[in-house]
Amino acid sequence: METFLEHYGYLALLIGTFFEGETAILVASSLIHQGIFDALPTVIVGFAGSFVSDWVYYLIGRLNGKYFVDKRPKLAAKLEPVRGLFRRHQTQVLFSYRFLYGFRVIIPIVIGMSHVTPIRYLFYSVTSGLIWATTVGTVGYFVGRFLNLKTSVFEENILFIVIGFATFGILLGYLIRHLAARNLEAPSAGDR
Repeated sequence: METFLEHYGYLALLIGTFFEGETAILVASSLIHQGIFDALPTVIVGFAGSFVSDWVYYLIGRLNGKYFVDKRPKLAAKLEPVRGLFRRHQTQVLFSYRFLYGFRVIIPIVIGMSHVTPIRYLFYSVTSGLIWATTVGTVGYFVGRFLNLKTSVFEENILFIVIGFATFGILLGYLIRHLAARNLEAPSAGDR
């Protein structure tokens, strides 16, 4: 595994953060203390994968959002409450959507379908993405250092480690989602 990571670690991180951000960057950053990954490239590559993913969904929303959503009834059902949240708290959502586990596909689509210009979205996606990658990378680093994680530990326990990191991400995301759901249900004074 160490040889694989030496040759393809950052590529695996890029692909991993495109599809499943937290787990990929947590695993990579937990190996920084072992010298397998370096801190700055881990944050930058982790950011890049999630940035590209966000922009794919933003552009889907911007260029053909109505058609895309109409073809996916389950997605359409989730769209209206998220639109309401976005209308009421646009700036807060633009800064925090990377941390809203379970919303990271739908929010960039909603943003793309809104009147947020690409240049404005670029600012927020770079800012929030860098904050996200730095925060999650820092957590991963300290977990890896505290538990003294090594590639041999990953090789022997990969399933448990991935499940552990994924569970941590899901629990954290569930908490944030639960707090965000309160805002979805509570209309602001302007909506009454």
